[in-house]
Amino acid sequence: MELLAPGGDVDSIKAAILAGADAVYCGLDKYNARNRAANISFDNLQGILRLAHQYNCQVFLTLNIIFVDSEIPALISLLNKLVNTSIDGVIVQDLGLFYLLSCYFKGLKIHASTQLTTHNEGQIRFLSKLNATRVNLSRELNIQEIKDLTAVAHQNQILTEVFVHGSFCLSFSGICYLSSVQSGNSGNRGRCSQPCRDRYVTTKVGKDYPLNLKDNSAWSDVRELDEAGVDSLKIEGRIKKYDYVYTVVSNWRKQLQSLSKHDELLTDNSDMYKVFNRDFSNGFLKGAINKDLFIDNPRDHSIQHLSEVNDYTSVHKLQQDQIGLYEEKEGIKISIENKIKQLSIAKIPLVINVSGESGLPLMLTVKSSDLLFVLLSEVNLANTGTEVLDYAMIFKRLKAINDTEYYIERLCLDDLQPDVYIPFKELAAIKKRLLYILNDSRETLDPIHVSTFRKQNREQLKPSLLVLISSPNDLHLCKETTARLCFQLPDSFKNECAEFIDLFRKNDNLIPWFPSVIIGDDYIAAVEFLEQFQPKLIVTNNTGIAYEAYQRGIRWIAGPYLNVTNSFSLLCLKESFNCSGAFISNEISQTQMRQLNKPDGFELYYSIYHPMVLMTSRQCLFHQVTGCGKDQIDNTCISQCEKSATITNLKNDTIYLEKSKGNYHRIFNETNFLNPEIVTDVSDLFSGFLIDMREIKTVTQTDLNKSELIKLFVTLLDGNPDSKTELQRAIYPTTKAQYQRGI
Repeated sequence: MELLAPGGDVDSIKAAILAGADAVYCGLDKYNARNRAANISFDNLQGILRLAHQYNCQVFLTLNIIFVDSEIPALISLLNKLVNTSIDGVIVQDLGLFYLLSCYFKGLKIHASTQLTTHNEGQIRFLSKLNATRVNLSRELNIQEIKDLTAVAHQNQILTEVFVHGSFCLSFSGICYLSSVQSGNSGNRGRCSQPCRDRYVTTKVGKDYPLNLKDNSAWSDVRELDEAGVDSLKIEGRIKKYDYVYTVVSNWRKQLQSLSKHDELLTDNSDMYKVFNRDFSNGFLKGAINKDLFIDNPRDHSIQHLSEVNDYTSVHKLQQDQIGLYEEKEGIKISIENKIKQLSIAKIPLVINVSGESGLPLMLTVKSSDLLFVLLSEVNLANTGTEVLDYAMIFKRLKAINDTEYYIERLCLDDLQPDVYIPFKELAAIKKRLLYILNDSRETLDPIHVSTFRKQNREQLKPSLLVLISSPNDLHLCKETTARLCFQLPDSFKNECAEFIDLFRKNDNLIPWFPSVIIGDDYIAAVEFLEQFQPKLIVTNNTGIAYEAYQRGIRWIAGPYLNVTNSFSLLCLKESFNCSGAFISNEISQTQMRQLNKPDGFELYYSIYHPMVLMTSRQCLFHQVTGCGKDQIDNTCISQCEKSATITNLKNDTIYLEKSKGNYHRIFNETNFLNPEIVTDVSDLFSGFLIDMREIKTVTQTDLNKSELIKLFVTLLDGNPDSKTELQRAIYPTTKAQYQRGI
């Protein structure tokens, strides 16, 4: 199995290489999901590639955020540079970027980011159709689920990678909006401020950090992962420093070597406790999702671990060992620092001597520490032409060399006859041959022009209203309104599939609404539902169900939690999966929405009123808050448990924890989202708006019943100027901060 290491900065990348990583993943100074890491410049990237490949280590670049339209031209410019490097793969979340890579930049291997929360086989096939070559599976999966998905991935020529060490997220990745809503720092933009690690008012069971998980460690599970067919073991930590990276990677290298050479696993993981950790758990991998996954302290556990493994008889001995650990850690840091200083990512300097005279070929003699070669033009120099060959003109034509692993240190024209000329295309041909040699016999690709969108002439639309419900008790609303009703299917309905099919058959205008997370048997049940019921239209927040609908010719709309934020994402959905329409992410602003261009015949939707889901978790959120009679989640918890609670951080932000029957644990914002202004602000973009009428408790209240609320929203869409004010008076308090600030 490949050992894949984090590289948050140049020193960490060097440390990973020296420690024996087979591959490193790193980000540039923008467009990646770890903005708090130091990251690297594009100029550094070339030197990193040269160094890593000398050590047979691959380099994967993280471009794993969602994009808005204004960023696409700069992104395309970057991709045009990347195709002329030796980068081994790019890690991607955004569907628009998948589209660009699949259609225009086919030389770049695509890795699906953990931000896509891949957890069922339909999602694997969805990614295969987008030409992904590997996928990072959700961290919440157990060994058997990983094995099943890896088999499907291999059938579709996709490799799988699994996180085996480092920080856990409490939420399924990619569908956490806690940081985005509370502080404007979107996790889908690499800016997560980690509010789940915050201190909260002490809970009923005495916990100060009720959302804080231990770190992930699959140290003892390597054999099972190997037998499951996993291709890559991924270490988390692009915010961690070089000493952490070196220590963790070198120990994991020893573990893999022990399994490979001696068919046995090492049991001593004490070195892992000498660098930053929050203690360790493999609960998700083992399928033991219990309260032992939590730790009531987000800071370094090293010193605490020292006390736990030693039965100290005196405080003096404890203090001695603590000082000894600090000294050992400092010694490790100095030792690693001395090692990485020996490695250089500096580009290789070139001296280029240009010579020739009229009637003879132009000659370029190229020298470096490891190269010496001569290039001759196929056309002779002349005394007349368009632009004389001088230093400025030649350097301008050759400066693309500086985007390679080399740079022009000196350009010498001493042996070139003055006032001579050569056709531009001949000079361009020499440059291309020169780059071919410098790039290890790889052809240099000319910049690809991607047609961006012309400003559309849009007419004001008459949008429809969609209403989301989740209880059969609300089915009477079908008869009381012209709005279309969507029914939220639970995360798990494997034991109730027949009942739901019957419900939809009896209410044939009801639109099935699929959740974001559908794992294992629940996915099989969801596919069976599609197969037996054959709905005319669905809304899905899960790309696996989207793929199944596409395969069966079922019309489908992409839900609001697929994080659609740019025009190329819309093209991707329509052209690759025959999607009928999409909800635009509630994370983007009015200005960012106005940049969108929708494909012909494609409908756009937006949720204007809803309780704000901040997080969806496979873990029980009540162990640390109110307590639970069970130590561990079992087969009945998802289907039967109903609980709710609140917690408040020290900034006085309150969030609502909710567990309903059939669903995973969720966290909701204190106030609901309400944005009636968008109906007039962006009147020429949306075909429909959604209001969420599900029974989810927050601080937001209303003086009206559901039928009255729906009628008020209908009048808003009909253009009644007073409806906006009436809605804001009837529903209180609310927020629309995301619409104002965007991402």
